[in-house]
Amino acid sequence: MKKRNVITVTDLGRTETWVKYYNGLCSDCVGSCCTMPVEVKIVDLIRMGVVDEFDAVEPAKNIAKRLMKARIIEHFNFKNEIYTLARRSNNDCIYLDANTRLCTIYENRPNTCRKHPQVGPRPGYCAYNQKR
Repeated sequence: MKKRNVITVTDLGRTETWVKYYNGLCSDCVGSCCTMPVEVKIVDLIRMGVVDEFDAVEPAKNIAKRLMKARIIEHFNFKNEIYTLARRSNNDCIYLDANTRLCTIYENRPNTCRKHPQVGPRPGYCAYNQKR
């Protein structure tokens, strides 16, 4: 009897459908986590190369205004100085390659991405969806 692979389909908005994360799971995923909003701080923006260390001393409001105009961020929380990265119309992160579904700034990715799925809506689980 031939064994069939089960394709898991998770719903990003329903964390109870997420699968337990294990090393290697990302290798055949479509990058579902890359459609969630990504909150970053100034240190992430510096690492990503969109803000220079010298510019980081200017008021966060000015940085946010410039990055919004450049469509790098879509929101700025003034109270906590947290920026939310921009996404495409299909909700993909602007740094996710549409063809390969891999991060184009992986080595310089924000801490939010580095810590996922250990930290997030459901720690230890991810919204895995297999590439077809």
